Order: sequence, then structure tokens, then C-alpha cells
Amino acid sequence: QLQLEESGGGLVQPGGSLRLSCAASGFTFSNYWMYWLRQAPVKGLECVSAISTGGDFIYYSDSVQGRFTISRDNAKNTLYLQMNSLKSEDTAIYYCASADLYYTDLGRLSTWGQGTQVTVSS
Repeated sequence: QLQLEESGGGLVQPGGSLRLSCAASGFTFSNYWMYWLRQAPVKGLECVSAISTGGDFIYYSDSVQGRFTISRDNAKNTLYLQMNSLKSEDTAIYYCASADLYYTDLGRLSTWGQGTQVTVSS
């Protein structure tokens, strides 16, 4: 059974940091591109970051470039998102997802986690 499970969300003050993790099971993690996406209240789904199978290609949205870092550990079947200098506008549910290739069409992502809430507030 293909499964992705996010963890690490929570409440943090503006300027703070959080590290999200996404544990994968049921498929060959190292063969898949991995994504972090977020859904903020009254906003559309946004692809925050993506990483290639070996980590040699990384994408960041303009909104998080320079503040967030995506990484993966293929030996541990785990994806990470280090989030620094958090802002109130980063408040959202964060999802990890997988796909066989890099896609800008989020409908092409094959497996999704259930999400973890990140709230940035003083």
C-alpha cells in the first residue's frame, strides 16, 4: 500500500523555524520525484518545492526561495522541508506528494499524504 505520512507541523512565532518530515512506504521512494505543497485558507493549492530522485534538481516557489530547504534521505525513505524565517502567510496545511517525473500540473502527482498543519502566529 502506497503511503506518505507528514509530521512536524505546529504553531510557531513569526521568524521561527520548523522541520517537516514525510515518511514513505509501499513504493520505491528513490525512484520518485517528491513534492511539498500547501493549502492556505481561501487560497489555491501551491507547489512549494520539489526534488528529483537523486536530489540534483530542486525547485522552490518564489514565495519560499531562500527560506525553505527541501531534502531527502533515500536510505530512510524520508523527505524533509526545513522552514526558516517563517511568516504569517506561510500558515497552511502542508502536504507531501510523489510523482514519477517533474510536473507543474499537480493533478499528475500520484500519491499524497494527509497533510500537517503549520500555523505562524504570535
